[in-house]
Amino acid sequence: TRKHVEFCLEQNLKNSAAAGKHNFIGKVSDLLEKANFTVHYRDAADYPNGYALVHEQEPVSNQTLTLERCYHPPFWTIEKTSDRWEWDVAKTPFRADKVEAGQAEKFYSFWQGRLFGEATNQTAQDGYIYVPLQTNLSDRAPWQTCTPFEMLVSTLQYDPSRRILASLDPEVTYSSQDRSKLKTLAGRFPRLEVRSQTNQELLQRCDYVVTQNSAQAFDGYFFGKPCVLFARSDFHHIAGDVFTNGPEAAFKQVQGSPPPFAKYIWWFWQEMSINAGRDQAKNKIRKALRRGGWPI
Repeated sequence: TRKHVEFCLEQNLKNSAAAGKHNFIGKVSDLLEKANFTVHYRDAADYPNGYALVHEQEPVSNQTLTLERCYHPPFWTIEKTSDRWEWDVAKTPFRADKVEAGQAEKFYSFWQGRLFGEATNQTAQDGYIYVPLQTNLSDRAPWQTCTPFEMLVSTLQYDPSRRILASLDPEVTYSSQDRSKLKTLAGRFPRLEVRSQTNQELLQRCDYVVTQNSAQAFDGYFFGKPCVLFARSDFHHIAGDVFTNGPEAAFKQVQGSPPPFAKYIWWFWQEMSINAGRDQAKNKIRKALRRGGWPI
């Protein structure tokens, strides 16, 4: 029986896929067609019945899966949910002893240069903690251990000496109440500074990162910067994980020996993600679709 899949994509992504110019979606489509599916590209807002692939949205049925970037292309995953802490990688233990050091260092060094140029060779530890803030500073979502505001208070408590540079997300409109609370906290603790936006230099020169689960912390791994995560995440394995271990243990871990960044990045991207640039990509796509319950 011939089956059908709808790709629900944003306009630019839909146009690129339809023109055969998107490497990852092209490989997914080719695999599906060879598995006796027909494929069609449509607008992201349209949710059809039957098999569907959406882009970075929560699936609406058990026949819908989401296509998600693993922070930087060409690394992708196909999942049942857009909640990153529920992904296969998040639930799989990381074994550093199973990763060959030489290949990991080579891979890590290549992507350091590819993503950030010479910046990763110009790092320092200037005695401050970088805290990229996200949305809803006074609210706690189910996947968070506390509100972002309470996270700042905990950071002040568990690291009583370092300066703290907290950055607001420039794409978020913060309430006047949240801004007022931040101003009051910074007034009480002069070593806390709140900045209006983020930049790469904050990663280059911080001692470590504290966040709920911002992608800035993942990028920090390329600068050799450990992190404390106050929320559930897909890249928690080498972080000080407040959700699993509590804040005291998390801050103690992040101020200890550095984790194996190179081995972790290799495992996260080469082992657990779909590298659309590799010959093995279609095999991983097939496995991901089967894991999602599709008859491939």
